[in-house]
Amino acid sequence: MALHACEGRRETADSITQIALGAAIGEATLGRKAGYRAALWGGICGTLPDLDVLVPFTDAVADFSYHRAATHSLFVLTALTPLVVWLIRKLHPQLSQYRTRWLLLVFLALTTHALLDALTVYGTQLLWPLGTPPVGWSTIFIIDPLYTLWLLIGIGAALTMSRHTPSGHRINSAGLILSSMYLLWSIGAKAHVDGVVRADLAQREIPYTRMLSLASPFNTLLWRVVVMQEDTYLVGYYSLLDEPPVLRYDSYPRNTTLLAGLDDHWPVARLRWFTKGFYAVVERDSYILIQDLRMGLEPDFVFQFRVARAANPHAIPISARRAPVQQRFERLADIWRRIRDPGVRITPMAARDGAG
Repeated sequence: MALHACEGRRETADSITQIALGAAIGEATLGRKAGYRAALWGGICGTLPDLDVLVPFTDAVADFSYHRAATHSLFVLTALTPLVVWLIRKLHPQLSQYRTRWLLLVFLALTTHALLDALTVYGTQLLWPLGTPPVGWSTIFIIDPLYTLWLLIGIGAALTMSRHTPSGHRINSAGLILSSMYLLWSIGAKAHVDGVVRADLAQREIPYTRMLSLASPFNTLLWRVVVMQEDTYLVGYYSLLDEPPVLRYDSYPRNTTLLAGLDDHWPVARLRWFTKGFYAVVERDSYILIQDLRMGLEPDFVFQFRVARAANPHAIPISARRAPVQQRFERLADIWRRIRDPGVRITPMAARDGAG
């Protein structure tokens, strides 16, 4: 199945989560006063930051790395809040007396979008325009049904049950609480996994420069671990159900020598910064590609970019372009099996070096 089909589903599901979160916050903040309008505006504000995907940038790497930047900045969203509230009060003058509550609703719906995105691994520039690295706490996969489900139940109850009784409002509040508790669980789970992995690496005296643990697709029980070394990187999987802890690593080359002479090429420097060093390089079809190791399964990384054309003695820089990749969903079966069975190996279906 082609990459664009996979991304369409991913972005749609992510939008549903953000709309549900914003609507639930709107209902909890002002639902008893403003009725369905509170959930409506909460949902709109909940998806507003992602409109940056409509802005064209100079090349594929710019599109990739400027997403979740200005429109996800806590500074920008705070400044935007009174403007949105002004618009709401103009459109709904009968509700203009609730200015403070509208301010709280809009601010929470906007900023929780950015903070939720920061819990994924992609990279959210919460402090833009400051030059701080993107925040990607990687405690939860971009789509997690157990998080979104509680929000949908809560807002669904609030919108369908009679406004004359508080039951729908209470169910919505319960949905917000349960979904927030799930996020707290994911943070605790990641902290536990990080401790297990670091102890394992130390016990086995495996050298590394940096390590990253990521929740695997659609759950917080199985974690993918990426361990960076100078010339190689290791990938392993750890399930919270493993008893005792079981960690095996597959080793892959980084091929960073392919970037010789490209240090000043903007797409290369930008990807090094944006991925926080979690990248590898391959040569494919006479192009030099940088692969973001944080998203995808070897060798099917979601984000791969052609940054140069292979040549002697050094590669020739080109305008960055997105490289196509196949997303093989049948590999998800191994993910689910690995949660309970430490004997399952999640290994590439193509060449081990990712050159495909």
